[in-house]
Amino acid sequence: MEKLTKFMVRHGFLPEDAETGITSQWLAQTVATLIRRHQHLDAISETDWVEALQQTAEQIIFHHRDIPGKETLIDPTKDDLPLIQIDPYIRGIVRWLNMMHIYTVNSCDGEGRRPARIYFLNDLSATQTSIIRSCTPKSVHVKLEKRKATFFYKKGQIADLLTIAERLHNVWRNPETLKVYRLEKLKQRLMPLLHIQGKSGREHVIRQWLHRYLQSRVDWLQTDGYGNLLAAIHCGEGPVIALSAHMDTVKSFHPYRTMIENGTTLKSSSGILGADDRAGIAVILEIIDFIRHSRFQGTLKIALTVEEEIGCLGSRHIDPAFLQDIDSAIVVDRRGTRDIVTSYAGIVPFCPDEYGRIFETAGTLAGMPDWKITSGGLSDAKTFAEFGIPSVNLSVGYEHEHTELETLDCKATLETVLLLETVFENNMIAEKLIATCKG
Repeated sequence: MEKLTKFMVRHGFLPEDAETGITSQWLAQTVATLIRRHQHLDAISETDWVEALQQTAEQIIFHHRDIPGKETLIDPTKDDLPLIQIDPYIRGIVRWLNMMHIYTVNSCDGEGRRPARIYFLNDLSATQTSIIRSCTPKSVHVKLEKRKATFFYKKGQIADLLTIAERLHNVWRNPETLKVYRLEKLKQRLMPLLHIQGKSGREHVIRQWLHRYLQSRVDWLQTDGYGNLLAAIHCGEGPVIALSAHMDTVKSFHPYRTMIENGTTLKSSSGILGADDRAGIAVILEIIDFIRHSRFQGTLKIALTVEEEIGCLGSRHIDPAFLQDIDSAIVVDRRGTRDIVTSYAGIVPFCPDEYGRIFETAGTLAGMPDWKITSGGLSDAKTFAEFGIPSVNLSVGYEHEHTELETLDCKATLETVLLLETVFENNMIAEKLIATCKG
């Protein structure tokens, strides 16, 4: 019966014999049909299950003319979903989204010929988009708009949509499961970044890759005269905040290396890993996906710099016009976990304490109260501070950088993402505070 329970979940049914009305009748007839055909339910395939569901659905709909049509004919906040009328490969996704109060108004699974689509009653929040993205497997690409999700699956692989449903059910049952899926997605984002060469002074390949990735996700994109990749996303009136990481690595990657995974930790089989600072870039890409659906009010500027490893040369030569209106900066290029670096060696401050304490407070709000202010070494945060921009440098989880012992704890990288999401979602960097910091 474990197999049947899994099929029920993937197709949007409560597995505890908890369905009522037409849905209960539909399930009972489907199971009876399968028993007649196969005798043992453990022997059925998912194709058998889908065929039986569709056959019994047609019979029930024929005899019950009063069944509501698609979701457009009901109020999802009050009425039960007409599961029997929803396309088979999108039904589970729709059911579990609605169970999490992410209400839908229409859907289509694409019938294996077109992308699947779901339309929502309200604008998706940042939390809701995170749930959908995290539950979408690597084999499916999801595009999220304000009130629409489009799922692009590969030809002949429409059943991959059922994996999304299964994961959504797991998150609905146990919200902590979301962290597992988010960590998996973050690793998927990191892997290509850790395979693209970009030694200091030779960042053109990683810059081209990032340019292609960003061009459809930002409002403005430019490579400045020194080779830094700069971007901006406008999210209403408010402060202008820079988020920065460097594209270069201290050495080239070993051409025949492999990635060694040990739990949440990554290591290279040979040579440097390159998490300094590809982990920081991954954090920024996560925030870019998050920011438009968040409550952040202001402008997010992105600075992906070159030649940081040979003296922060990229940030020192960054286009002055780009820096002109920046109110504060966040660099994601610190080793270890949960450090908020606000000075160089405790001697050269990057910002007043008030700015650093924003991130301590955010850590507490996010359930990570041990994010603490500390001093650190040379980074682009020092350069931004020299330009008069209050700055911090946040840990992103790597250790033993610049050596063959370099590792990355992806869980710590995700914690940095969660910290920044808290900062932006709650608009914690206020213009008044920035004015105080600059004053």
